[in-house]
Amino acid sequence: MRPAIVFLVLLTGFLGLVLPADAEDNWPSWRGSRGDGSSPDKVVPLDWSVEKNTIWKKSLPGKGHASPIVWKDHVFVVAAVEDRRVLLCLDRRSGKERWLETVLTSPREPIHRRNSLASSTPVTDGELVYVSFLDGDEMYVAAYDFWGKRRWEKRPGVFSSVHGYCSSPILWKDKVIINGDHDGDSYIVALEKLTGEEAWKTMRLNRTRSYCTPVIWTIEGRNQMVLSGDKTVASYDPDTGKRHWVIDGPTDQFVASLVYNGELLFMTCGFPQRHMLAIDPRGSGNVTKSHVRWRTRKDPSYVPSPASIGKYFMVVSDSGKASCLEARTGRLVWNQRIGREHGASAITVRGHVCFVSESGVMTVIKPGEEYAEVARNPLGEEMHASPVITRGQWLLRGEEHLFCIGAK
Repeated sequence: MRPAIVFLVLLTGFLGLVLPADAEDNWPSWRGSRGDGSSPDKVVPLDWSVEKNTIWKKSLPGKGHASPIVWKDHVFVVAAVEDRRVLLCLDRRSGKERWLETVLTSPREPIHRRNSLASSTPVTDGELVYVSFLDGDEMYVAAYDFWGKRRWEKRPGVFSSVHGYCSSPILWKDKVIINGDHDGDSYIVALEKLTGEEAWKTMRLNRTRSYCTPVIWTIEGRNQMVLSGDKTVASYDPDTGKRHWVIDGPTDQFVASLVYNGELLFMTCGFPQRHMLAIDPRGSGNVTKSHVRWRTRKDPSYVPSPASIGKYFMVVSDSGKASCLEARTGRLVWNQRIGREHGASAITVRGHVCFVSESGVMTVIKPGEEYAEVARNPLGEEMHASPVITRGQWLLRGEEHLFCIGAK
């Protein structure tokens, strides 16, 4: 649902802008409040440069691939500084540091070259901030208030993966939910938001690492938490952890989250085989043979999550080939190389799709029957975190800095 457009005056430390209410104040989780990278913002610049459009730029400690999250005047970022995992709070208006807390001190775990020790994006409900890291061989989850005080910490299960950890928590009602797919007794776990006590824990069957953040939609009155992983694509009831439906395969390992256009779910994966599927989410039980509406193996992504926009499904492969498909049929509309390695997930805003390469170049594309590149914006740093939009401005986490970019 899109809110009605009313106009508010948003005063920042740098400028006064009259922005529509569609310029959201909050980006509370990975891929935003809808979990799919979509933004209703009407004024964020599509064509920008660091030289002309930087509102502020903040040097970040350590390293991390997690996205920042925003709640009104607070920006939260996690990072790994040597053996410490830290949570940093910045002022949204100026980028100045409010506080920095060490969440955890733990030895470095083995990671894939495209991963980091701080890849799990936090999530907030406006009262507490929830973070997750790997602590040795255990998943670690903690809740902090907006002043940097830890309210609780839990280790809900073991976790083992040769590629490291990057499970981003999500919120549902009074629960924090985290995917624990790993090379062992895999699980999905829900914790009580206020205490960290276990609400439910659903064991998975195939003991295989994957890194997909679940997304929740209410589809025809049924709450569905959907994710790929554990050699399956599956839907669960987020209240109880009970499974609604499952599709076997189509491969072993998954990273990208799914998107939904109001009719079909779309997924892209994976390793060792790569696939893209459109799925009818209205089934029950094993729907492998009955609810896959189309399938293709032409340039799927493994790491970057895709985008649904209008009548199109759009994705960029890890190697930098962008594709536009007709969502209903899977017809390939066009396929175009836009760069080299991509890892960040897509953003949709102002009727456009934005893909960011690991070299830090944002390519802005207008969906349609022909490839239409609107802008190509270099950040000047490597970029692995997915972009954020609030108040008509981009928040972009580079390798060393957090940039606030907007119209001046």
